[in-house]
Order: sequence, then structure tokens, then C-alpha cells
Amino acid sequence: MSARSVFRSTLPLDLLAVVGVGIAFYFALFYAPTERTMGDVQRIFYFHVPSAMMAFLGFGIVMVASIRYLAAGGRRWDAAAQAAAEIGFLFCTITLLTGPVWARSAWGVWWTWDARLSTTLVLWLLYAAYLMLRGYMREDVRMRRFAAVLGILGALDVPIVYFSVRWWRTQHPTTFIMERGGLHPDMAIALRISMVAIALLFLALFFKRLALERLRSSGDRLRAELERIEESRIPNAEPGEG
Repeated sequence: MSARSVFRSTLPLDLLAVVGVGIAFYFALFYAPTERTMGDVQRIFYFHVPSAMMAFLGFGIVMVASIRYLAAGGRRWDAAAQAAAEIGFLFCTITLLTGPVWARSAWGVWWTWDARLSTTLVLWLLYAAYLMLRGYMREDVRMRRFAAVLGILGALDVPIVYFSVRWWRTQHPTTFIMERGGLHPDMAIALRISMVAIALLFLALFFKRLALERLRSSGDRLRAELERIEESRIPNAEPGEG
């Protein structure tokens, strides 16, 4: 697989994601009505919430792929877990960056140790540790199993983040925004479009990362084969004459 074929293989999904994000920006910035209390800053919501959902999806894929890897092995499951962790970590970072901007307008502070904010930060730290483990122990064969266990443990924080607004007293908005009648109809339309667009972006990045991992693996195999050929060409040293 060449680098050109990697980009061609995901081009249709890439184009859909770009178009979808562009449409989502239009609906979020111009179609959806301005919220009466917070004003235009509330429009962050249309990207903050979908980013959080994609972070959850990414870490869910990590857990499933890691369980399959521990149960049956297979490099493809480990590669899927790594790709999902990287993309999920990206969207979790976007969530943590957009949240404080919204919080500054709603609560008057950039950060508070709210239950949902705190558990989301824990989730981010767990996956930062996951990616650091994969980076520092890349050549260690034990790394994949260590990373799989950490990925599963990290994913267990996802339901804690989601239900934190129900389990504890919190300043964060509850999940009513996702329920029927919880939003203005035009806001609900803008949110659904943003959800679809961000999901397309997630899939485009995920499959491209998988393709790049296959390309890297092919390169590693080719490098190993070339080294083997070079070693086979080196003649055995003749013992020196006395």
C-alpha cells in the first residue's frame, strides 16, 4: 500500500466530512436562533456536545478492540484500539477546550471542579497515559497487552462521565438537551446536523489512521526483509592465518 493509495481510499469519506462540517457551521452560526440568556456564546454547544459524544465513541471502540485483542490476539484489533484512542483523545481535548469557554459565560468562571468536568478530565488523563505508554514502549512486545488493559480501564470512566449529572449535584446542564422537547426545534435540528457532521469527521479520521497504520506496518515488514537480505549477503568471516 502506497501513501497515495492511503489518501485515495478515504477520499470519499473525507469529502463528506468536509461538506458536513461546513453545513454544520452554517446551521450552528446562522440557522439556530440565539439563546436568550447566554447569547451567541451558546453556539459552542453545537460542537461541544458532538465532540463529547465522539470522544465516548472512540473510547468505546478502544474497549471493544482491546477486549478482542486480549481474547484472540490479532494485530488489527490492537491497531483499531490505537487509532480509536488517538481520535477519541482529540475529541476529548476539543470538549475540554470548548467547555470552559461556554462555562465562562454561563457560570462566570473558566473552570470549576464540577462532577462532569472532573470526570472528563480524568478520562482525558487516562488516555493521555495510554498514548504515552504506546509511545515510550513501542518496541516492547508487552506494550500491547499493557495498553489494552489501560484502554479498557479508561473506557469504564465513560458511563461515569455521562451519568455524573444524575448521580451527583452538579452545575453542568443535565441530559435534557438530548430529550424530545428539551430544545427549541431549530436548535435541535442544528444539533442533529452537527452530530452527523462530527460523526463523519470522526469516521474519516479513524479510517485514515487505520490506513496509515497499515502503511507503517508494511514499511516495517519491508525494512525487516531488506535487513535480512543484507545480512544474508555478508560473507562469513574467514579465520585469520596463523
